Amino acid sequence: MEKKTIYSILGVLYSNNKFYFFIFVGSFVICCCSYEVHAASTESFTLSSFTYGRTVLKPYDWRYIRVDLPTWFSSVTISLESDVDLDKSRITMADKSSLPMICAREGSPPLPDTHNTSFTGLVLAPISNGSLAIEGLQFSEKCYPMQKNILIKLTNEQISPGVWYFGLFNGIGSMRTQSKMINRGSGYSFSGNVTVEGCMSPSISGQFCNETIDHLSCVDQNSTQGIVTSCKNDGERSCIHQNESKLYSLDLLGVTEEITISATNVIFNQSQRSNGANNDSNIILMCYARHGSISSPSTHDYSGNINNVSLVIRSPKVGRWYITVTTLNVSKEIAGSTDVCYSLEWKLLQCPINKAGLNCTWERYTLQTIMRKNPSVPFESYYLPASDKVTSNSPNFPLEPLLSNISLGQSQSQHFAWTYFLVDIPSGASGGSIHIRLNSDKKINHEIYASYGGLPFEDKWDYFYANSTSNSNGSMFFKLYDSDEKTISFYIVYVRGGTWSFGVKHLTSVGNALKSQSQSQTTMSISIERCPRRCSSHGSCQNIVEMSGLSLYSYCWCDRTHGGFDCSVEIVSHQGHIWQSVSLIASNAAFVFPAYWALRQKAFAEWVIYTSSGISSGLYHACDVGTWCALSFRVLQFMDFWLSFMAVVSTFVYLADIDEGSKRTIHTVVAILTALMAENGPTRSSNIVLVIAIGAAGLLIGFLIEFFRHYRRFSFSAELLLNMLHRWQTVKEWFHNLIKTILKRFRWFFVVAGFGALAMAAISWNLESTESYWFWHSMWHVSIYTSSFFFIFSKVNGVVNGEPPNTNYELTRQDSLSRGQGRPENGRVS
Repeated sequence: MEKKTIYSILGVLYSNNKFYFFIFVGSFVICCCSYEVHAASTESFTLSSFTYGRTVLKPYDWRYIRVDLPTWFSSVTISLESDVDLDKSRITMADKSSLPMICAREGSPPLPDTHNTSFTGLVLAPISNGSLAIEGLQFSEKCYPMQKNILIKLTNEQISPGVWYFGLFNGIGSMRTQSKMINRGSGYSFSGNVTVEGCMSPSISGQFCNETIDHLSCVDQNSTQGIVTSCKNDGERSCIHQNESKLYSLDLLGVTEEITISATNVIFNQSQRSNGANNDSNIILMCYARHGSISSPSTHDYSGNINNVSLVIRSPKVGRWYITVTTLNVSKEIAGSTDVCYSLEWKLLQCPINKAGLNCTWERYTLQTIMRKNPSVPFESYYLPASDKVTSNSPNFPLEPLLSNISLGQSQSQHFAWTYFLVDIPSGASGGSIHIRLNSDKKINHEIYASYGGLPFEDKWDYFYANSTSNSNGSMFFKLYDSDEKTISFYIVYVRGGTWSFGVKHLTSVGNALKSQSQSQTTMSISIERCPRRCSSHGSCQNIVEMSGLSLYSYCWCDRTHGGFDCSVEIVSHQGHIWQSVSLIASNAAFVFPAYWALRQKAFAEWVIYTSSGISSGLYHACDVGTWCALSFRVLQFMDFWLSFMAVVSTFVYLADIDEGSKRTIHTVVAILTALMAENGPTRSSNIVLVIAIGAAGLLIGFLIEFFRHYRRFSFSAELLLNMLHRWQTVKEWFHNLIKTILKRFRWFFVVAGFGALAMAAISWNLESTESYWFWHSMWHVSIYTSSFFFIFSKVNGVVNGEPPNTNYELTRQDSLSRGQGRPENGRVS
């Protein structure tokens, strides 16, 4: 009997400041408990410990962490800290595409947005104490919201040894792999530690290395149907007390058709048998079997009472199996201690290397690996059968000569048969995808089943394809392409490293097998590709090493109009892309307005900046939308942002009436500051505030230079200065003249219009998102250049040096001359 397995992950989360005191107390208690546990058990030790420094995930960014768990591991502890501050009560209402999350998968990296319905595996509930429910491989297809602090402890009673990948994502969906014009959104940072504990002896296991494992000894026996391996536990008989259990293990090194587990000589301990208690057939001796992890009554794959009926495991997976034997409902007639003794036996049915099935009558082929000679694309290969029945130098091989001719039943005219192909996937290829394809000149009646570690059947498989409506297309790691009556093509994405079996279920005619094969020509191909469909010709395949540096994985980096893990999702239509391109490029034509007015006013420095900014922005966006790249993308992006910042600041500096030397000095300082901003995080929203602040500072400095130059030109006497300081009327008149000068300096209607256009530019910058970037950034171009035009047009050049004539100074000069002319000097009027 097969039973679903439910595991649990012990998660401890703490994210609120008000719980820090309780965290401290809990940590103290945990430390004390840990000390007691390790003091009681000296059989465990630290296998490995990795610390990951602070890592920043930008919007739609992701990272993978690989954890290797050997067969003798006892537990793994994953501790993560981040600056994610999600309101747990609003997680269900949050935007799923931008939600930070953590995913896990055994054997290969998780990929939460493979399927078009990318949120099928999303669990919208925070990880809490022991709340994670795992159900076999389905845990790999689930993700959980990222939180501020996560502490997860997994034991060998919960997960299997091997390679595990934990993925941290800052948003999922089709746009995750889209080559975006700009990334708007909030990022987050995380750091963490991964510690793996192990047992010091292979004969012990358990979370605290306190469970003894008996390894069974086996003797091979030949059979007419195949090779039957009989196994039994060491010694004549094992005895267990009521409510106790005994743990066994078996390592399957190759593909096996069947395991049969039974118990013989099941009796009570003779010294403890009471009068009349002779019916040992009523003893319930339960057997719990589980692949990879320790089995128990609550967590197992198969179970049954082996005292009466043997437990049969059909097509067991390759690897280590754990078997737990325990007693239930021991008769009350037994007095005193109730020990049950038994002899455990099991049999393994293994067919010859080229046969498969319970009767070993179906064909089985081990495919050999043919590496592709392309050093820039690692771990790409195709597989061909090592058989003299077919010869092929191409990735496709004919299928009909390899098919089995013996069917399931002999009483029907048409029968089903199975043909199996075994493929060994290297661990380094786990970041790629396996591609299965069938082509025929007639309608294909074959069904394909795939299974990891064992042979697939109709009722036991990992992925399958029967027809266009009956397949595993709803699975996260199964992707179906180009399938019709004559073609079958699908991918298993991010395939696990190890032994994979592909079973082809097909029709066969017993009497006319050769005739049936000659009626159609079907070719089959099995290959490893780094990226599915070569990114659908809408992107490039990128190879990158995960954070531990132990493995390589590949992903598609799509163009501006496509997304998805394989770039097959059209995010922007062709017509929409044209509109976006025209909008982003043509909107830079607004630079003509400020550039023209600056040239008319002979402000050549401003004219050069406005013109260069408009041209560089147009070239940058032409490259950004995929039209044409005059220079490298990075150079064009730097020039665009740097000259845009310079144009904003130069507009402010232009409003001050200062000489060219002072203006060049301010421009030089501003060029250095804005170049640093454009080089380090040019797309940050805070840059618009910094640019305006720098421009306002430049304008203030220009006004100060103009102010001090004004008083240096007019030489005030000490008496006049004293009069200005002590006479309120003079000070009042001086302020009145200053305000009048400012009012006459600008056309204030255009000043207000300039600030309005500048506010519109700031709003456009703030409203930019991944979806609406093209529209709001085009508005930014128009708004920022329009505001520059309004500002420089608002300056009145009719007032010399920006100030009215000083009438008080002229009147004083005339009075002194008249007094000098009226004074006789040596008889002359001077």
